[in-house]
Amino acid sequence: MRVVFAGTPEFAAAALAALFEAGFEIPLVLTQPDRPAGRGMKLQASPVKQLALKHGVSVAQPQGLRLDGRFGADAAVARAALETARPDVMVVAAYGLILPQWVLDLPRLGCLNIHASLLPRWRGAAPIHRAIEAGDAETGITIMQMDAGLDTGDMLLVERLDITPTDTTATLHDRLAAQGAGLITRALRELPSLQRVVQPAEGVCYAHKIEKAEARIDWTQGAAQIERRLRAFDPFPGGVAELGDETIKVWRGELVEASGEPGAVLSVDERGPVVACGAQGLRLTELQRAGGKRLPAAAFLQALPIAAGARFKA
Repeated sequence: MRVVFAGTPEFAAAALAALFEAGFEIPLVLTQPDRPAGRGMKLQASPVKQLALKHGVSVAQPQGLRLDGRFGADAAVARAALETARPDVMVVAAYGLILPQWVLDLPRLGCLNIHASLLPRWRGAAPIHRAIEAGDAETGITIMQMDAGLDTGDMLLVERLDITPTDTTATLHDRLAAQGAGLITRALRELPSLQRVVQPAEGVCYAHKIEKAEARIDWTQGAAQIERRLRAFDPFPGGVAELGDETIKVWRGELVEASGEPGAVLSVDERGPVVACGAQGLRLTELQRAGGKRLPAAAFLQALPIAAGARFKA
């Protein structure tokens, strides 16, 4: 079976590595163009591109795939590369470009997507973040036969995974990436015999892209909701709180039975300041000053003392 792979970040690289290890023939990899990254903002290849080149596989990096769109010339080059690759199937994981119909139709067995949710819940760009933010007890991987809709295709395989009370997007991402890598190799081996299941009409919701502006902490929300958002926004964009002239990033918190005006610092000890929320209180246990490092509360408070009675902007 000739497998073309399309993906970009670490989540996708885990799946590509599993396909290499399983011995699938991969004549071509598609990934996003190199992007500026790091302090020097030098162009950096995606994790998927780096892995593909390590294995000596050809890489295509079109800026778009619509033949009649702004990047039509790029799309035409990509089409020629895909036709030369003669794929039986395309595997897609966090690629970052919408596949037009000509791409979906090109492989003999179509295109399979590795989606990090239990579809139809959390279709869209940020399913891991939104599942944690919503307080879901479980998530998982869905291997889906792609169609022209946004994560609307028939399901081929589904595998569940518990979300722990301490999971962040970073920790859950890594477990889901490993799960997805294992499930896609199974799907390809069993593909001729897999039954397609239409997604149910009930339970559809969308995981909208995470915006940097969402980092600002709204202390009028309940402490449980804020705590989930901190875990959902780790490693990006974190939680942002303003105390006087200081802008502080908050990475971790613990629920506390407390009450007061939202944003008010009710007490402080080495475990961290307790801040009143719309419901209950939140002890801030891991914080970061602008330009500084993430620190446990005790170390942070040595550098920037916070006194009871202070108030974060609500």
